[in-house]
Amino acid sequence: MRRDGKGSVSFREWLRGWTQWFRGFFFGVALYDAVVLFRKQRGDLEHLFVLIVFGDIVGVPIIPPYYTLRLLPYILPAVTGWKRRMLREKDLTDLAGAG
Repeated sequence: MRRDGKGSVSFREWLRGWTQWFRGFFFGVALYDAVVLFRKQRGDLEHLFVLIVFGDIVGVPIIPPYYTLRLLPYILPAVTGWKRRMLREKDLTDLAGAG
């Protein structure tokens, strides 16, 4: 923050600081839970998609390999983390119940 020679904050900077604080407070009160829920749902759907398409990596063949190979360039960055999450000692029904 820029201060004048007397060590006080200008009104514009003070107002900007309160505006940012209010925006953060409003986000936390009204939207934070929804954002966390939507991110969790998106992660679960992505996890399910990768399981359906690339299940043969962990022994669950569902879709023919031709379509898997067509989608591989788009999913390749996420495969390593997905395999690690998939091979944890956890039942798939735990994912449905962890809400």
